[in-house]
Amino acid sequence: MTQAVISPEQPFEARTRGQHARKLFTLALPLIGSNLAQMAMNVTDTVMLGWYDVTALAAATIATSLYFLLYIVGSGFAWAVMPVVAAAAEAGDSVLVRRVTRMGIWIGIIYAAILVPPLMWAETMLLALGQEPEVARAGEAYLRIAAWAMVPGLVAMVMRSFLSALEHTSVLLWSTLLMAVCNAVLNYALIFGNWGAPELGIQGAAIASLSMAILQAVILVVYALRRLPQYDLMQRIWRPDLEVLGRVVRLGVPIGLTSLAEGGLFVATGIMIGWIGAVPLAAHGIALQITSVAFMVQVGLSQSATVRAGRALGRRDETALRLIGQSGMVLSTVSAGLVGLVFVLIPEIFVAAFVDPGDPARDAVVATGVTLLMLAALFQVVDALQVMALGLLRGVQDTGVPMVMAAISYWVIGMPVGYLLGFPLGLGAAGVWLGLVTGLGLAAGLLLWRFWSRSARIIDQEP
Repeated sequence: MTQAVISPEQPFEARTRGQHARKLFTLALPLIGSNLAQMAMNVTDTVMLGWYDVTALAAATIATSLYFLLYIVGSGFAWAVMPVVAAAAEAGDSVLVRRVTRMGIWIGIIYAAILVPPLMWAETMLLALGQEPEVARAGEAYLRIAAWAMVPGLVAMVMRSFLSALEHTSVLLWSTLLMAVCNAVLNYALIFGNWGAPELGIQGAAIASLSMAILQAVILVVYALRRLPQYDLMQRIWRPDLEVLGRVVRLGVPIGLTSLAEGGLFVATGIMIGWIGAVPLAAHGIALQITSVAFMVQVGLSQSATVRAGRALGRRDETALRLIGQSGMVLSTVSAGLVGLVFVLIPEIFVAAFVDPGDPARDAVVATGVTLLMLAALFQVVDALQVMALGLLRGVQDTGVPMVMAAISYWVIGMPVGYLLGFPLGLGAAGVWLGLVTGLGLAAGLLLWRFWSRSARIIDQEP
């Protein structure tokens, strides 16, 4: 087959550190917006199910947690598409762009086909996790519908990576905003039985989630086919490509497992704080919700860094890669520092907004939440640096060793330190959070060292 060569989708015109910073930030803005819109959908689901029934809310919470842990591993294959497409597009290789994207879709569908069937009988798993029978039954009813969203959801994730790599990010923002609005409307109709719709409760929320996953997958595929016809993504879509499939798997497995390790760290932290009591756990949940919103900025910057680093790799431009790394670190540190300053100066305003003024435990929850949010000022900076480092490393397709570094930092160091400070040394929830800061800080140091000592040297790396 003759390799098709095209001009790069977006010229790599930045030359100075300031120009690279502007390119990173401009690319990141719609990604940040789409991440925040996705979070708004999750908040909408939580609020409406909470209005409907406490048992439904509890069941959806535990069911979506189980689903998310499985989904996040599969999303690693989708994220692996991004740096390879960015490098191939910059090198003008449209064939590799198509092959990688096509095999990303293949792997996503295969992964979902393996994981969806067990979720059809989730009641057994939820009972084994110690959930009440009523909650377990409702959780299974939710997953029997929502689990199918994994198929279009992973397809949409591949398309998000494809479009981000080619710097077509505005469609990601407006499609996610559209989903957020449609999700709210469908939830209101199907959960409560409004506007003549049947009252389906938790199953209504599941139908809305599945519908939104299908909607985004369709929008992004149609957009790609219409606006980027030169890549001809559907050409021989049915044909396996074992060479490229293996490449995506080798990159994607470490990405998925790294995400699982970090997500599991936060889940385990919540479990440990739950041992202390309901008040610290409530404060932890509030502080985590607030910091998660701020963290969407860092995720968007990291995704932008992956694309820009991938393009530098495609051009074999080590100088540009180093400037991208420097500007990315500055953007992450400054933005996280500003957020941290706000958390230090006015933490009570944010925490108090989540607690009913009439709740007798309000003062205790707010006091603990304020302490955690002030610790989150440190948390923001180290978390920003480690996620930026991960983004840069993924951009140059270095994922295996970073996975090991992150897992050791989170679980071998961070978790034991959190337990030691929280329980034997008696610092409680604050001590557990200091363990988080320690683990994420070590990860940031190791990952940045990996990037600057090895991965920023791209002369001998595969584009």
